[in-house]
Amino acid sequence: MRRRPNRLDRLPEQYFGALLARVTAAAALEGEAIVDLGRGNPETGPPQHVVDTLAEAANRPTAHGYAPFRGLPELRAAIADRYATVYGVELEPDTEVAIVPGTKTAIVELSLVLAERGSTVVLPDPWYPDYPSGPALAGAALATVPLDPLDGWQPDFSRAPREDIAALYLNYPSNPCAAAVRDGTFERAIDYARETDAALVHDFAYADLLFDGRKPRSFLATPGAKDVGVEMFSMSKSYGMAGWRLGFVLGNAEIVERINLLNDHSRVGIFRPVQEAGIAALTGPQDSVAERAATYERRRDRVLEVVDAVSEGTFYVWFKLPEGLTSKQLLTEHRLALAPGEGFGPSGAGWARISLAVTDETLEVGLERLRSALPS
Repeated sequence: MRRRPNRLDRLPEQYFGALLARVTAAAALEGEAIVDLGRGNPETGPPQHVVDTLAEAANRPTAHGYAPFRGLPELRAAIADRYATVYGVELEPDTEVAIVPGTKTAIVELSLVLAERGSTVVLPDPWYPDYPSGPALAGAALATVPLDPLDGWQPDFSRAPREDIAALYLNYPSNPCAAAVRDGTFERAIDYARETDAALVHDFAYADLLFDGRKPRSFLATPGAKDVGVEMFSMSKSYGMAGWRLGFVLGNAEIVERINLLNDHSRVGIFRPVQEAGIAALTGPQDSVAERAATYERRRDRVLEVVDAVSEGTFYVWFKLPEGLTSKQLLTEHRLALAPGEGFGPSGAGWARISLAVTDETLEVGLERLRSALPS
Protein backbone atom coordinates (compact mmCIF):
# COMPACT_ATOMS: atom_id res chain seq x y z
CA MET A 1 0.00 0.00 0.00
CA ARG A 2 1.23 3.53 -0.76
CA ARG A 3 1.80 5.94 2.11
CA ARG A 4 -1.24 7.92 3.10
CA PRO A 5 -1.86 11.14 1.14
CA ASN A 6 -0.20 14.34 2.35
CA ARG A 7 -3.57 15.97 2.83
CA LEU A 8 -4.16 13.79 5.88
CA ASP A 9 -0.76 14.67 7.31
CA ARG A 10 -1.66 18.36 6.93
CA LEU A 11 -4.59 17.98 9.31
CA PRO A 12 -4.03 19.46 12.77
CA GLU A 13 -4.62 17.45 15.91
CA GLN A 14 -8.36 17.07 16.44
CA TYR A 15 -8.67 19.36 19.44
CA PHE A 16 -11.81 17.96 21.03
CA GLY A 17 -10.79 14.35 20.51
CA ALA A 18 -7.46 15.07 22.20
CA LEU A 19 -9.19 16.97 25.02
CA LEU A 20 -11.57 14.08 25.63
CA ALA A 21 -8.64 11.65 25.69
CA ARG A 22 -6.83 13.75 28.33
CA VAL A 23 -9.97 14.01 30.45
CA THR A 24 -10.59 10.26 30.15
CA ALA A 25 -7.00 9.49 31.17
CA ALA A 26 -7.27 11.81 34.19
CA ALA A 27 -10.58 10.24 35.18
CA ALA A 28 -8.94 6.82 35.27
CA LEU A 29 -6.53 7.98 37.98
CA GLU A 30 -7.33 7.67 41.64
CA GLY A 31 -9.20 10.63 43.09
CA GLU A 32 -12.51 12.46 43.00
CA ALA A 33 -14.64 12.19 39.88
CA ILE A 34 -13.64 14.63 37.16
CA VAL A 35 -15.98 17.57 36.64
CA ASP A 36 -16.02 18.32 32.91
CA LEU A 37 -16.75 21.93 31.98
CA GLY A 38 -14.66 21.67 28.83
CA ARG A 39 -16.97 20.55 26.05
CA GLY A 40 -19.87 22.36 24.42
CA ASN A 41 -22.18 19.35 24.32
CA PRO A 42 -25.77 20.55 24.92
CA GLU A 43 -27.14 18.92 28.04
CA THR A 44 -30.80 19.46 27.08
CA GLY A 45 -32.33 17.88 24.00
CA PRO A 46 -35.00 19.25 21.68
CA PRO A 47 -38.64 19.86 22.62
CA GLN A 48 -40.80 16.76 22.90
CA HIS A 49 -42.80 17.50 19.75
CA VAL A 50 -39.56 17.34 17.75
CA VAL A 51 -38.65 13.94 19.22
CA ASP A 52 -42.20 12.71 18.57
CA THR A 53 -42.02 13.83 14.95
CA LEU A 54 -38.76 11.90 14.47
CA ALA A 55 -40.23 8.75 16.03
CA GLU A 56 -43.44 8.93 14.01
CA ALA A 57 -41.57 9.53 10.76
CA ALA A 58 -39.07 6.73 11.43
CA ASN A 59 -41.94 4.29 12.01
CA ARG A 60 -43.33 4.85 8.53
CA PRO A 61 -42.33 2.05 6.11
CA THR A 62 -41.46 4.67 3.48
CA ALA A 63 -38.92 6.44 5.70
CA HIS A 64 -35.91 4.26 5.01
CA GLY A 65 -35.14 4.83 1.37
CA TYR A 66 -32.84 7.51 0.03
CA ALA A 67 -33.97 11.04 0.75
CA PRO A 68 -33.70 13.70 -1.98
CA PHE A 69 -30.02 14.51 -2.55
CA ARG A 70 -30.49 18.19 -1.74
CA GLY A 71 -32.98 17.73 1.07
CA LEU A 72 -36.69 18.26 1.51
CA PRO A 73 -38.07 21.44 -0.10
CA GLU A 74 -40.26 21.90 2.98
CA LEU A 75 -37.17 22.06 5.18
CA ARG A 76 -35.52 24.67 2.96
CA ALA A 77 -38.74 26.68 3.11
CA ALA A 78 -38.91 26.35 6.91
CA ILE A 79 -35.41 27.75 7.51
CA ALA A 80 -36.04 30.51 4.95
CA ASP A 81 -39.20 31.46 6.87
CA ARG A 82 -37.27 31.58 10.15
CA TYR A 83 -34.67 33.84 8.56
CA ALA A 84 -37.40 36.17 7.30
CA THR A 85 -39.41 36.35 10.52
CA VAL A 86 -36.63 36.24 13.15
CA TYR A 87 -33.50 37.62 11.47
CA GLY A 88 -35.00 39.94 8.84
CA VAL A 89 -33.38 38.15 5.88
CA GLU A 90 -35.18 37.16 2.69
CA LEU A 91 -33.87 33.92 1.12
CA GLU A 92 -34.83 32.03 -2.02
CA PRO A 93 -35.25 28.47 -0.66
CA ASP A 94 -34.35 26.70 -3.92
CA THR A 95 -31.13 28.61 -4.67
CA GLU A 96 -29.93 30.24 -1.44
CA VAL A 97 -30.31 27.35 1.02
CA ALA A 98 -28.20 24.19 1.22
CA ILE A 99 -29.02 21.47 3.75
CA VAL A 100 -25.95 19.82 5.30
CA PRO A 101 -25.39 17.03 7.87
CA GLY A 102 -24.29 19.44 10.56
CA THR A 103 -22.31 22.65 10.19
CA LYS A 104 -19.06 21.00 11.22
CA THR A 105 -19.26 19.31 7.81
CA ALA A 106 -19.84 22.68 6.15
CA ILE A 107 -16.89 24.28 7.97
CA VAL A 108 -14.56 21.94 6.08
CA GLU A 109 -16.49 21.76 2.82
CA LEU A 110 -16.65 25.53 2.44
CA SER A 111 -12.86 25.68 2.36
CA LEU A 112 -12.87 22.94 -0.28
CA VAL A 113 -15.29 24.84 -2.53
CA LEU A 114 -13.73 28.29 -2.00
CA ALA A 115 -9.95 27.84 -1.80
CA GLU A 116 -7.45 26.60 -4.36
CA ARG A 117 -4.17 25.01 -3.28
CA GLY A 118 -1.79 27.77 -2.22
CA SER A 119 -4.42 30.46 -1.69
CA THR A 120 -5.09 31.77 1.83
CA VAL A 121 -7.99 31.26 4.22
CA VAL A 122 -8.20 33.86 7.00
CA LEU A 123 -9.51 32.75 10.40
CA PRO A 124 -10.33 34.86 13.45
CA ASP A 125 -7.84 34.60 16.31
CA PRO A 126 -9.10 33.22 18.66
CA TRP A 127 -10.84 30.68 16.43
CA TYR A 128 -13.09 27.64 16.81
CA PRO A 129 -10.68 24.67 16.83
CA ASP A 130 -12.25 22.88 13.85
CA TYR A 131 -11.70 25.81 11.48
CA PRO A 132 -8.06 24.98 10.52
CA SER A 133 -9.08 21.56 9.20
CA GLY A 134 -10.74 23.02 6.09
CA PRO A 135 -7.71 24.96 4.82
CA ALA A 136 -5.51 21.95 5.61
CA LEU A 137 -7.55 19.61 3.42
CA ALA A 138 -7.83 22.25 0.68
CA GLY A 139 -4.06 22.74 0.63
CA ALA A 140 -4.58 26.42 1.43
CA ALA A 141 -2.42 28.60 3.63
CA LEU A 142 -3.86 29.69 6.97
CA ALA A 143 -3.67 33.29 8.15
CA THR A 144 -5.46 35.18 10.92
CA VAL A 145 -7.24 38.40 11.66
CA PRO A 146 -6.85 39.25 15.37
CA LEU A 147 -9.91 39.76 17.53
CA ASP A 148 -9.28 42.74 19.80
CA PRO A 149 -10.24 42.11 23.45
CA LEU A 150 -10.24 45.87 24.07
CA ASP A 151 -12.85 46.25 21.31
CA GLY A 152 -15.24 43.52 22.43
CA TRP A 153 -13.38 40.81 20.49
CA GLN A 154 -14.12 42.39 17.10
CA PRO A 155 -11.78 41.80 14.13
CA ASP A 156 -9.01 44.31 13.45
CA PHE A 157 -8.93 44.31 9.65
CA SER A 158 -5.99 46.70 9.58
CA ARG A 159 -3.90 43.70 10.67
CA ALA A 160 -5.44 41.18 8.25
CA PRO A 161 -3.52 39.89 5.20
CA ARG A 162 -4.63 41.00 1.75
CA GLU A 163 -2.75 38.84 -0.75
CA ASP A 164 -4.55 35.97 -2.53
CA ILE A 165 -7.32 35.62 0.06
CA ALA A 166 -9.85 32.93 -0.81
CA ALA A 167 -12.08 33.14 2.25
CA LEU A 168 -12.57 34.84 5.59
CA TYR A 169 -14.30 33.03 8.48
CA LEU A 170 -16.01 34.84 11.36
CA ASN A 171 -18.44 33.74 14.07
CA TYR A 172 -20.78 35.81 16.23
CA PRO A 173 -21.86 35.22 18.90
CA SER A 174 -18.23 34.20 19.22
CA ASN A 175 -16.96 30.78 20.16
CA PRO A 176 -14.78 30.89 22.23
CA CYS A 177 -14.92 34.58 23.18
CA ALA A 178 -18.65 34.69 24.00
CA ALA A 179 -18.86 38.17 22.43
CA ALA A 180 -21.75 39.57 20.43
CA VAL A 181 -21.18 41.37 17.15
CA ARG A 182 -20.82 45.16 17.30
CA ASP A 183 -22.23 47.77 14.95
CA GLY A 184 -20.04 48.08 11.88
CA THR A 185 -18.25 44.73 12.14
CA PHE A 186 -20.17 43.01 9.37
CA GLU A 187 -19.94 46.10 7.17
CA ARG A 188 -16.15 46.20 7.59
CA ALA A 189 -15.97 42.46 6.87
CA ILE A 190 -17.88 42.96 3.61
CA ASP A 191 -15.55 45.80 2.66
CA TYR A 192 -12.56 43.52 3.33
CA ALA A 193 -14.10 40.73 1.23
CA ARG A 194 -14.67 43.10 -1.66
CA GLU A 195 -11.18 44.56 -1.39
CA THR A 196 -9.51 41.14 -1.43
CA ASP A 197 -12.01 39.33 -3.69
CA ALA A 198 -12.56 36.85 -0.86
CA ALA A 199 -15.68 34.95 0.12
CA LEU A 200 -16.99 35.56 3.63
CA VAL A 201 -18.20 32.66 5.78
CA HIS A 202 -20.13 33.53 8.93
CA ASP A 203 -20.73 30.78 11.48
CA PHE A 204 -24.07 31.59 13.18
CA ALA A 205 -24.14 28.47 15.36
CA TYR A 206 -25.12 30.37 18.52
CA ALA A 207 -27.58 32.65 16.73
CA ASP A 208 -30.26 32.68 19.42
CA LEU A 209 -28.14 32.24 22.56
CA LEU A 210 -27.70 35.87 23.57
CA PHE A 211 -27.82 37.48 27.00
CA ASP A 212 -28.93 40.72 28.65
CA GLY A 213 -31.66 41.50 26.15
CA ARG A 214 -29.52 41.31 23.03
CA LYS A 215 -31.24 40.32 19.78
CA PRO A 216 -29.90 37.90 17.13
CA ARG A 217 -28.00 39.61 14.29
CA SER A 218 -27.50 37.63 11.11
CA PHE A 219 -24.60 38.59 8.87
CA LEU A 220 -26.99 38.18 5.92
CA ALA A 221 -29.10 41.10 7.17
CA THR A 222 -26.21 43.45 6.32
CA PRO A 223 -26.55 45.19 2.93
CA GLY A 224 -24.29 43.48 0.39
CA ALA A 225 -23.76 40.34 2.48
CA LYS A 226 -25.22 37.92 -0.05
CA ASP A 227 -22.97 39.39 -2.74
CA VAL A 228 -19.87 38.13 -0.96
CA GLY A 229 -20.75 35.34 1.41
CA VAL A 230 -22.79 32.75 3.23
CA GLU A 231 -23.87 31.97 6.74
CA MET A 232 -23.98 28.62 8.52
CA PHE A 233 -26.96 27.91 10.79
CA SER A 234 -26.96 24.93 13.14
CA MET A 235 -29.91 23.07 14.66
CA SER A 236 -27.60 21.91 17.46
CA LYS A 237 -27.59 24.97 19.71
CA SER A 238 -30.93 26.76 19.31
CA TYR A 239 -32.89 23.50 19.34
CA GLY A 240 -30.67 21.04 21.25
CA MET A 241 -30.29 18.71 18.24
CA ALA A 242 -26.50 18.32 18.45
CA GLY A 243 -26.36 14.59 17.78
CA TRP A 244 -28.92 14.72 14.97
CA ARG A 245 -26.47 16.38 12.53
CA LEU A 246 -28.57 18.92 10.68
CA GLY A 247 -27.58 22.39 9.53
CA PHE A 248 -27.65 24.86 6.66
CA VAL A 249 -25.45 27.00 4.43
CA LEU A 250 -27.40 30.10 3.37
CA GLY A 251 -26.85 33.17 1.27
CA ASN A 252 -24.79 33.60 -1.89
CA ALA A 253 -26.36 31.38 -4.56
CA GLU A 254 -23.08 30.49 -6.26
CA ILE A 255 -21.49 29.28 -3.01
CA VAL A 256 -24.67 27.42 -2.04
CA GLU A 257 -24.61 25.65 -5.40
CA ARG A 258 -20.97 24.67 -4.89
CA ILE A 259 -21.87 23.07 -1.54
CA ASN A 260 -24.83 21.30 -3.15
CA LEU A 261 -22.62 20.04 -5.98
CA LEU A 262 -20.04 18.66 -3.55
CA ASN A 263 -22.81 17.01 -1.53
CA ASP A 264 -24.26 15.48 -4.72
CA HIS A 265 -20.99 13.61 -5.15
CA SER A 266 -20.15 12.77 -1.53
CA ARG A 267 -23.45 11.70 0.11
CA VAL A 268 -27.04 10.75 -0.64
CA GLY A 269 -29.21 13.12 1.35
CA ILE A 270 -30.00 13.13 5.07
CA PHE A 271 -32.30 10.62 6.80
CA ARG A 272 -35.80 11.89 6.02
CA PRO A 273 -37.18 11.63 9.60
CA VAL A 274 -34.36 13.90 10.82
CA GLN A 275 -35.36 16.46 8.22
CA GLU A 276 -39.03 16.17 9.18
CA ALA A 277 -38.06 16.71 12.81
CA GLY A 278 -36.10 19.79 11.72
CA ILE A 279 -39.24 21.15 10.07
CA ALA A 280 -41.16 20.54 13.31
CA ALA A 281 -38.50 22.40 15.30
CA LEU A 282 -38.45 25.38 12.95
CA THR A 283 -42.20 25.70 12.46
CA GLY A 284 -43.54 24.55 15.84
CA PRO A 285 -43.62 26.34 19.21
CA GLN A 286 -40.47 28.39 19.81
CA ASP A 287 -40.70 28.78 23.60
CA SER A 288 -37.83 26.36 24.15
CA VAL A 289 -35.38 28.59 22.27
CA ALA A 290 -35.87 31.51 24.66
CA GLU A 291 -35.94 29.18 27.66
CA ARG A 292 -32.62 27.66 26.61
CA ALA A 293 -31.00 31.08 26.32
CA ALA A 294 -32.39 32.11 29.71
CA THR A 295 -30.97 28.98 31.34
CA TYR A 296 -27.51 29.69 29.97
CA GLU A 297 -27.73 33.34 31.00
CA ARG A 298 -28.56 32.29 34.57
CA ARG A 299 -25.58 29.93 34.62
CA ARG A 300 -23.39 32.62 33.08
CA ASP A 301 -24.28 34.88 36.02
CA ARG A 302 -23.10 32.19 38.45
CA VAL A 303 -19.78 31.79 36.65
CA LEU A 304 -19.16 35.54 36.64
CA GLU A 305 -19.39 35.48 40.42
CA VAL A 306 -16.21 33.36 40.36
CA VAL A 307 -14.17 34.64 37.38
CA ASP A 308 -13.51 38.07 35.93
CA ALA A 309 -14.89 37.84 32.39
CA VAL A 310 -17.51 39.09 29.95
CA SER A 311 -19.99 36.72 28.34
CA GLU A 312 -22.62 38.20 26.03
CA GLY A 313 -23.90 34.99 24.45
CA THR A 314 -23.20 31.35 23.43
CA PHE A 315 -23.00 28.86 26.29
CA TYR A 316 -19.41 29.68 27.23
CA VAL A 317 -17.33 31.95 29.40
CA TRP A 318 -13.86 32.80 28.08
CA PHE A 319 -11.46 34.00 30.75
CA LYS A 320 -7.78 34.64 31.32
CA LEU A 321 -6.16 32.27 33.77
CA PRO A 322 -4.24 33.93 36.59
CA GLU A 323 -0.45 33.81 36.48
CA GLY A 324 0.85 30.43 37.58
CA LEU A 325 -2.37 28.48 36.96
CA THR A 326 -2.85 26.29 33.89
CA SER A 327 -5.69 24.19 32.53
CA LYS A 328 -3.46 21.14 33.03
CA GLN A 329 -3.11 21.94 36.73
CA LEU A 330 -6.86 22.35 37.06
CA LEU A 331 -7.33 18.91 35.52
CA THR A 332 -4.64 17.01 37.40
CA GLU A 333 -4.67 18.80 40.77
CA HIS A 334 -8.28 19.95 41.08
CA ARG A 335 -10.05 17.32 38.94
CA LEU A 336 -11.67 20.06 36.85
CA ALA A 337 -11.65 19.96 33.04
CA LEU A 338 -11.85 23.22 31.10
CA ALA A 339 -11.10 23.78 27.42
CA PRO A 340 -7.48 25.05 27.26
CA GLY A 341 -7.13 28.24 25.27
CA GLU A 342 -4.07 26.98 23.38
CA GLY A 343 -6.36 25.06 21.00
CA PHE A 344 -8.25 28.19 19.99
CA GLY A 345 -5.48 29.87 18.03
CA PRO A 346 -2.18 31.68 18.67
CA SER A 347 -3.67 34.21 21.10
CA GLY A 348 -5.43 31.56 23.19
CA ALA A 349 -2.42 30.70 25.37
CA GLY A 350 -3.15 31.50 29.01
CA TRP A 351 -6.92 31.51 28.50
CA ALA A 352 -9.59 28.87 29.13
CA ARG A 353 -13.20 28.28 28.10
CA ILE A 354 -15.88 27.23 30.56
CA SER A 355 -18.95 25.45 29.19
CA LEU A 356 -22.39 26.25 30.59
CA ALA A 357 -23.90 23.25 28.76
CA VAL A 358 -23.95 21.09 31.89
CA THR A 359 -26.46 20.54 34.68
CA ASP A 360 -26.73 23.12 37.43
CA GLU A 361 -25.35 20.59 39.88
CA THR A 362 -22.27 19.87 37.76
CA LEU A 363 -21.64 23.58 37.27
CA GLU A 364 -21.81 24.26 41.01
CA VAL A 365 -19.29 21.53 41.83
CA GLY A 366 -17.02 22.76 39.05
CA LEU A 367 -17.19 26.37 40.23
CA GLU A 368 -16.37 25.32 43.78
CA ARG A 369 -13.23 23.58 42.52
CA LEU A 370 -12.32 26.52 40.34
CA ARG A 371 -12.80 28.93 43.24
CA SER A 372 -10.48 26.86 45.39
CA ALA A 373 -7.81 26.95 42.65
CA LEU A 374 -7.94 30.70 42.05
CA PRO A 375 -5.92 33.16 44.14
CA SER A 376 -8.00 34.51 47.00
